[in-house]
Order: sequence, then C-alpha cells, then structure tokens
Amino acid sequence: MKPHILLLLILCLGLLSSCHKRNEKPERKASMGSIFEKQPPSDSLIYDLASILKGGELIITTISSPETYYDYHGMGMGLQYALVENFCEEQGITIRVEVAKDSVELVQKMLDGEADLLAYPLSEAYLKEKGLVPTGYNKKGRWAVRPAAKKLAEALDDWYGEGIEIDVNKLLEERTKKAHHVDRKAQAVYLSRSQGVISVYDDLFKDAAHVVGWDWRLIASMCYQESAFDPNARSYVGAQGLMQLMPKTAESLGLQPEEICNPEKNVRAAARYLVQLIKQFPDVKNNEERVKFVLASYNGGSGHVRDAMALAKKYGHNPGVWDDVSPYILGLSQPQYYKDPVVKRGYMVGRETANYVYKIMDRWRDYGGNVAVSAPPRMPSDADAPADPSDVARRIQDPPRRSNRYSSGSRVMRPDDPRFNQMDQ
Repeated sequence: MKPHILLLLILCLGLLSSCHKRNEKPERKASMGSIFEKQPPSDSLIYDLASILKGGELIITTISSPETYYDYHGMGMGLQYALVENFCEEQGITIRVEVAKDSVELVQKMLDGEADLLAYPLSEAYLKEKGLVPTGYNKKGRWAVRPAAKKLAEALDDWYGEGIEIDVNKLLEERTKKAHHVDRKAQAVYLSRSQGVISVYDDLFKDAAHVVGWDWRLIASMCYQESAFDPNARSYVGAQGLMQLMPKTAESLGLQPEEICNPEKNVRAAARYLVQLIKQFPDVKNNEERVKFVLASYNGGSGHVRDAMALAKKYGHNPGVWDDVSPYILGLSQPQYYKDPVVKRGYMVGRETANYVYKIMDRWRDYGGNVAVSAPPRMPSDADAPADPSDVARRIQDPPRRSNRYSSGSRVMRPDDPRFNQMDQ
C-alpha cells in the first residue's frame, strides 16, 4: 500500500472515532447525571432475604429515642431495636443501624438503598404513598421494606406474631435493669490514707500517668469508679478489667481477649485509649477542663459529648467549659435536646455520664488532687433559648469565673493547703 493512501486511511479512522465519541457524549452525560440524582435503586441492587442471610447483616434505619433505639456502651437498647434483634437472632444474622432524624429521612434512606428495613412504626398509608411495602404490625404503625424485598417482608410478617412485643419488652426491661450493674468485689477506696497508698495497683497508675500526662491519683480515682479495684470486674454490657474496657476497644488497642483482665495490660491499654481521647479535644484549650471532657467521653462516647458541646454553644454557653456543657449532657435524655438539629448521635443516658465525671473529680480531690469540684450537674433551664451568635462569641472569649469554697478567684488550693481549712471559718 502506498504511503499517502495509508495516511489517508488513518485520518479517516480518526475522524470516525471522533464522531462516535461525540455521539456518545449526551448519553454519557445523562448517565453521570443519574449518579447525583437521588433515585430509588433498581431491583437488581436490592438485597432480599437470601442476600442478607449470605452477607450475615441486616441494615436497619430508625430514629433515636429511649423507646426506639439508642446505643448504651456498645449495646443497642430500645424496643424497636430489641424487636429487630429478636428477628435477627432467629435468622442468625447481626444488625447495623443507620439513625435518621425524622420520617422523611427514614424513607429517603430506604429509597437510597442505605438500609434493608425501616424499623420505626409509621402509618400504612404513608408507607405505601412513598412506594414502600408495610410489614410487621403494632398499634402505633408498621415497619417497611422495599418492593423487591418480598421474602424479607414475608419472613418479618411470619415472625411478627401476636404477643411478640410483650415478650420482647419483658426481656428489654430485664436487660435495662442489668445494664447499669457491674459484677465486682469492691475494695477499699484507700488502702492506707496515712501512708498515701490508694491501692495495690498504684505503680500501674503511676506508669499510666506518664503516658497520659495526668496525675496518677486521677487515674486511680477513675479506676475505682470503673471497677472498685477489682481486676476481674465485668459489666453486663461486656466491659472488663480494672478500667472496664469493652472488647472491641481492647482489641483496637492491641489487647487480646485473654489479656483484658490482666491488671498491667488493662491499665496500659486504658492509658493509650485516654491519649486517643485527649487528641479528640484540641479545641478545649484549658488542660483541667479537657480532663472532664475526656472522662465523659470514656464513659459515654465522644460523639455524645460533642453533641452536648454543640447544644451549649447554641444556647449561649462556652463549649470549652465543662460546667457549661454538663447540663446538656443531661439534656440529651430529653426530646427537646436529643432531637435538636445540631445533635448527631441522638439520645443518651446523660445522668450516668455527668455523675461519672463529678464522682471521679470529687474522689480525686479526696485523694489529694489539685482540683476544685463544682456542684453536681443540673438540667438546662426551661427558660434557655438559642443565644445570639455575637453573645456566644463573647462568652467563649471571656467565660464567667465560678468561685466555690475550694477556690479564691482563679486560684485552686490543695486540701492540705493551710488556708483550705480556714475557708469555712
């Protein structure tokens, strides 16, 4: 073939290819557009019961509340969650929860393919209007699945028999009573007050203190709150050892299941965990204040603490001062607050976490720690209203000083300070 003819053929092929690509462009653009538009997933993308059983996990969407679902130290609580758990136990699968703010978001998560089951009672008419298939039943409403999940709907209808709620509710009440219990053999708060010996584990606390950067007596106070110095202590939700580490937390810290109750390894792992929590609060500039936020996070989770900080800021208080935030930790047990748009994690048992911080700080002072303890936490006032943004900024920059009988102005006195005993005179 002559060179000029070959060159002509190459040019022709290039033009044909270019034309073909231009013809494809509108179709490709439409395809890309469909990625960003929220459309119901096609039936081929929807997991029905067989796929769920194979994957071993049922993804549900629900709303956080004490009656519905909330996370308590890694254990799901609430009636709707307990019902799903009962169904999943029969099927031999686990649960993953996607929390929604309201019924609109519940439905959207289903249409977006983010969940297999809408586990919150809504009216049958509303669910059908949104293109979902009602399943299960109670007086308040029905759950729902997508149209293609026919086998899942059938399995749920077969399981959701008369009396199932009564049986599950009884089991849930028993679990709730046990959830706050720690099986432990409590030791004395002080081994020898005169000699300054708190426990037989003081050396472990001192080693941990070097890692965390805290007073070792604060870690000792924390340990007593967790386990009362019993290395074999175990809570109903599964926390174990001196520092009551949850199995998943212990695993993430490099602790093997058989090592959790080892006093030395348990305290060292807890120290590493405290360091992780400290790094999550760089915006709390005052070191003494940060201690309280970390303690609250150790007990109730940093997500809930962040929710309380967001509420404090919204209502005109300083999110970096624990006394301003602790009322909203309590508030997260009230619908007015856990349903607030700034709250991401929903309901929590706030009183337990707020009291946890208060008791540890109070005991630390008794151990000789250099700390002033405020009054026990209180609920937010009913008169509280979201504050003007400029007022919030002013309060954060110039927070009000709080004096108590253990402090004078900005000075914090130790219990052994000679002036300490003169304060009441």
